[in-house]
Amino acid sequence: MTTLRIGTRGSRLALAQTALIVDRLRAAHPALDVEIVTISTTGDRDQSDVPAGTGWFTTAIQEALQRDEVDLAVHSYKDLPTERAAGLVIAAVPLRDDARDALVSRSGRPLAELPRGAVVGTGSPRREVQLRAIRPDLEIRPIRGNVETRLRKVEEGEYDAACVALAGLRRLGLEERAAETFSVYDLLPAPAQGALAVECRAADTATRRLAASIHDPVLGQSVSAERAFLAALGAGCRFPAAAYAEHFGSTLKLHGMVAPDGVVRRAKNAGPAEAAAGLGRELAAELMAMAT
Repeated sequence: MTTLRIGTRGSRLALAQTALIVDRLRAAHPALDVEIVTISTTGDRDQSDVPAGTGWFTTAIQEALQRDEVDLAVHSYKDLPTERAAGLVIAAVPLRDDARDALVSRSGRPLAELPRGAVVGTGSPRREVQLRAIRPDLEIRPIRGNVETRLRKVEEGEYDAACVALAGLRRLGLEERAAETFSVYDLLPAPAQGALAVECRAADTATRRLAASIHDPVLGQSVSAERAFLAALGAGCRFPAAAYAEHFGSTLKLHGMVAPDGVVRRAKNAGPAEAAAGLGRELAAELMAMAT
């Protein structure tokens, strides 16, 4: 391989995330030559309120991989549908930033100090149900656009506050804009939130070996449990669900949340880290049984 072609969205956040992966690859392979190929996705062209995991931000990049137009793709893992694209494989999960959610408010106040009736923006059903459970007196409205657009809408007074992923703020150098960072025990994150996924063609053994050199196996177990939880729910993209895995030595503790009827139900389990996917499926079954 003379030049590694890496496919990514062209947003500022996507390019910042891709730069993190390039740095890892070049640290492991100093002579590596890289070409960044920016690809416009449906989600980039249509700023509608579309939840994570619909493929709007990933399908066009995956199709470029399948057509051999790029060798490797970098995704926000939570944007990938749980159903695997034909002929492709997640070759590495190299890093994860802080998985928690953050509140950005025009006044700089945390959620508890927002006035009754304050308007809080979120495009996530998962965030919406959990925010309503904490502050049922607030007005939760859909908000569209990338992180910077959402911050601007708060600044301009269209919203009093917005709930966003802390990882996005950090990667854009905007962490100081967070008025509050929520504990995962208060606002459970989306499965794989903050994690990056490196994808390539399953038959491309050279690129798979290259990507494997930056894979974090411990992180891979955490994300496997969270993604298996989501896949086992078998629900649509508007289904409010959350999961977050924590490592304690060789033990993995998985927290899960579902709210099919708007009522937040949470549970957790634990087991050997090597049984990560099984833990995810078991917790999904437990929570769906609670909801029926």
